[in-house]
Amino acid sequence: MDAPPRALPSGLATALVFAASGAVLVLEIVALRLVGPYVGITLQVSSSVIGISLGAIAYGTWLGGRLADRYDPHALLAPALILAALGTALTLPLVRFGGEILRGGAASAVLVLAALAVFPPAFLLSGITPLVVKLQLRDLHRTGRVVGRLSSVGTLGAITATLVTGFVLVAALPSSWIVLGLAGLLGAGGLALGAWLRRHEAGRPRARAVVTTVGLLAAGLGASAPTPCDIETAYHCARVERDPAVPGGRTLVLNSAEHSYLDLADPTHLEFAYVRWLGAVADVLAPRGAPIAALHLGGGGFTVPGYVRATRPGSDQQVLELDGALVDLDRRELGLRTGSDLRVRVGDARVGLAAQRGARYDLVVGDAFGHLVVPWHLATREMAADVARVLRPGGWYAQNVIDYPPRRFIRAELATVAAVFPYVALVAPPAALTGPAGANFVILAAARPLPLTVLRARLAEVDQSVAVLEGRDLAAFVGDARVLTDDYAPVDQLLAG
Repeated sequence: MDAPPRALPSGLATALVFAASGAVLVLEIVALRLVGPYVGITLQVSSSVIGISLGAIAYGTWLGGRLADRYDPHALLAPALILAALGTALTLPLVRFGGEILRGGAASAVLVLAALAVFPPAFLLSGITPLVVKLQLRDLHRTGRVVGRLSSVGTLGAITATLVTGFVLVAALPSSWIVLGLAGLLGAGGLALGAWLRRHEAGRPRARAVVTTVGLLAAGLGASAPTPCDIETAYHCARVERDPAVPGGRTLVLNSAEHSYLDLADPTHLEFAYVRWLGAVADVLAPRGAPIAALHLGGGGFTVPGYVRATRPGSDQQVLELDGALVDLDRRELGLRTGSDLRVRVGDARVGLAAQRGARYDLVVGDAFGHLVVPWHLATREMAADVARVLRPGGWYAQNVIDYPPRRFIRAELATVAAVFPYVALVAPPAALTGPAGANFVILAAARPLPLTVLRARLAEVDQSVAVLEGRDLAAFVGDARVLTDDYAPVDQLLAG
């Protein structure tokens, strides 16, 4: 009877399991950033990446266990690491070339792109733990102790990688650097392990030169793959596009969606229809030249704050923007100038809103999005109540919402805002209320009656194809939609139709 393979040193076994499990979580987190520019960052996208990752772990662990029972694990460990390194390096070209083909939000495209982003390397890495466990099981009386220790080490590796990636790596490095750096570490680890095993074991890993050459080619292909980003922030793949027809025209694109348009020579130019509606709201709220106090939930390209500054000099404006690197991009590329009249607080809008004192603002503009989705915690009754708290008695809340047929989210959000504010109206393209296309909607809310006759006249000057719903018409549109709360706000599911 053949003697069982010799166990690895405890420290080496621990390091292999820790590193392999941690690498899977690094890939999972970075995968969300890789696919975001093509299919957005929604609950469905996050669920797809997590689900594909878990599937890769399940199948990889199963196959690794079967191989460990049939072959000497010593001969498989180094090749598994090197193959995982190749799979990791190939992630970039697979996603970036495939993303151009699969661009959009279709469920099939999301699943395929998620699989390209994470499945191959996670599958290979997940096979390492059962190989190591097989080598370390020398005594049946210690099986529980060995399996328990290595399982806990793998979990600790995953936790450590999650925290380091989320708090350090993503903030410090582009996603491509993280992926290629991880591929390099895995490849170097595999080659080093192979060399160590040759000195201490009977196995002889082969074809190092071929593997190294293929790895370098994969890394080069990954590094040269097209990227849709000018910069990659902690939250966005961002780029600024020049308008060939307007010398000062700039479009801010975040994760493949056009978020803002500015004319650097004319801050009063409002290109997008919903932005013209928000400008009309400011015009009706106070005449031009009369300063107002405004709070903006979400900065984007700072189009509306720039309009208010240009038309109402001396206004007191506070912008709550989650992405500090996006603010820096706005300063470099879009002419943003902050000062005492236009201040920026970097951080979550809900947290920043809670820090504002009561009855301070004439206008609160809600224009914060994660891709094309209003973050759920900014769409609840509790959120609307905090907005009402910071508004002056005659102040207005204007919230930008994107929705698609059957328009479940906009109806729920109207019901939610109406649960807090006694006067609510909806500005929307008439075709978007009943037609087959999605659109922007602007919800208006106040504690006092809204001057809708004046608003309709101003809206007609900036956009002929816009409707304002109120009263019974608005109630009929809302129907029996459920109020969203901090305890119940399935925003992504409502948008999914």
